[in-house]
Amino acid sequence: MSEQALQSLGEVLLAEPRGFCAGVDRAIEIVERALQKFGAPIYVRHEIVHNTFVVNDLKAKGAIFIEELADVPPGATLIFSAHGVSQAVRQEAAQRGFQVYDATCPLVTKVHVEVAKLHREGYEFIMIGHKGHPEVEGTMGQLSDGIYLVEEVGDVPHVRVKDPAKLAVVTQTTLSVDDAAEILAAVKQHFPQVREPKKQDICYATQNRQDAVKLLAPQVDVVVVVGSPTSSNSNRLRELAERLGTPAYMVDGAEDLQAAWFEGRQRVGLTAGASAPDVLVQAVITRLRALGATTVRSLPGVEEHVRFPLPLGLGDKSMAEHAASRS
Repeated sequence: MSEQALQSLGEVLLAEPRGFCAGVDRAIEIVERALQKFGAPIYVRHEIVHNTFVVNDLKAKGAIFIEELADVPPGATLIFSAHGVSQAVRQEAAQRGFQVYDATCPLVTKVHVEVAKLHREGYEFIMIGHKGHPEVEGTMGQLSDGIYLVEEVGDVPHVRVKDPAKLAVVTQTTLSVDDAAEILAAVKQHFPQVREPKKQDICYATQNRQDAVKLLAPQVDVVVVVGSPTSSNSNRLRELAERLGTPAYMVDGAEDLQAAWFEGRQRVGLTAGASAPDVLVQAVITRLRALGATTVRSLPGVEEHVRFPLPLGLGDKSMAEHAASRS
């Protein structure tokens, strides 16, 4: 621990909003309710959300995370992660006879429904997203063909479609808002007749957390983002702060903080990705106080009141009551 950091570090500014979104809260609650109702083990395809602490906590309670459905025993309870799954995975789960609960974020499901609807009308699709991300695999896996992934502006001219007049665009929900807008502009320039979503696919929580960093970053000397390396939306927050000219670091927890990051810097900005629980943020604040921070204050920001219903059969306690009990 640096003595200089102890003397110079003063204030911590908290981004608002930060941390859990409604889709993440719902997904975690689905696993916890299933464990309470059916007992361990409960099988979850892919990490329920991309956060190490959350996954390890659920493992300790009896959740088993798998990638291949062949690893799930007959008759088991299976939960699909918040990122969504392909039609092939759904069909395999049905054939194997699992009791399935779907924790796919409703905003991701909305994209899947739109893809299915427009496909029936003869449309092909451009998907803006990151190759290999489970949400992208799930959305592209809604169709057997006719959906093309674009990761950057330079990919757009290489897309070949059957009919430019029957082309629609969808996006991964956790992208950088600015990056997605830039790629979408290139798509529209190359395919002027492309059909855009009625409402932007990037989710409200991703948008709000990025807007909060845009407000936060210019007011601080360094930004800390609480989030796991696999979390797309957390990575985008760190990248956004750096793009705005503020050094930024992403940490899985307080133990990852390095005193050298704060040497000669008086004001620290703190935020968290949509899959990072508040307990980790509080631990980071405690560590920053140990490094010399004297005050902590929240910036004004959008208040979120979104709640998503649980699947049928998983209890009656409301999301609001559940969130209050866990906070």
